[in-house]
Amino acid sequence: MSKLMKFGNKVVVVTGVSSGIGRACAEKFAQQGCQVFGTVRSIAKGQPIPGVKFVEMDVRDDASVQRGIQSVIDQANRIDVLVNNAGMMMLGAVEETSIAEVASLFDTNVSGILRTTKAVLPHMRAQNSGRIINISSVLGFLPAPYLGLYAASKHAVEGLSESLDHEVRQFGVRVVLVEPAFTKTNLDANSPQAASLIPAYDNEHGNVSKAVNKNVSYAPEPDGVADTILDAAFGKWRMRRQPKGRAVLLSKLRRFLPATLVDSSLRKDFGLS
Repeated sequence: MSKLMKFGNKVVVVTGVSSGIGRACAEKFAQQGCQVFGTVRSIAKGQPIPGVKFVEMDVRDDASVQRGIQSVIDQANRIDVLVNNAGMMMLGAVEETSIAEVASLFDTNVSGILRTTKAVLPHMRAQNSGRIINISSVLGFLPAPYLGLYAASKHAVEGLSESLDHEVRQFGVRVVLVEPAFTKTNLDANSPQAASLIPAYDNEHGNVSKAVNKNVSYAPEPDGVADTILDAAFGKWRMRRQPKGRAVLLSKLRRFLPATLVDSSLRKDFGLS
């Protein structure tokens, strides 16, 4: 049986398909013959993706998410895979980041996942099957100077995902984390900075900005992450999956190296003395 025949009846929802990992991921699922629904904030502004139906949805808005998921059910009658990809990043020292900025970041990166998951789960429970894939990051298990609140949001995604998986596996539903390293996307390259900068952090802040830009410039295209997501959707269940390359290496370093070596390596990578 060909993969196209095997996956052709699968209904997949991918959030945040306007660019980057989400777009590459939606394309991969469509190429496998899946019925793919990709969420965008504005259908009018979205660039079409062959084989992908756009659904207008803002993961920060409860009503928008409910409408979007219901429209998928109305068209396809089921949802087999949910890929929670929509997210945002913020660059700035923890002290520089306002509570309002933290709330906005967590509203997208954590509450956004909760909204879509809560909207999809009743349908997955009813069909007694489903897989939820949450796009985390290596910063879900590593610290990140000057990306501290982003790292905090991804740590939250990891805790939420592992806990959720224990709750829903009784219904035939499993949850998977995909943890990419730096990837050549607009999320990394064009991340907003905290609004209220503190001069005392300027020197290191500048070094970290340069280091992030350098890492992104040498980072792989999102296709490799998309392949990992595809495998996470249809392969044997495993809680954590890292795309080949640097993400796998960082996972092993975190697990097996002494903390002092991990600390010094991380500081060097972020351009800190």
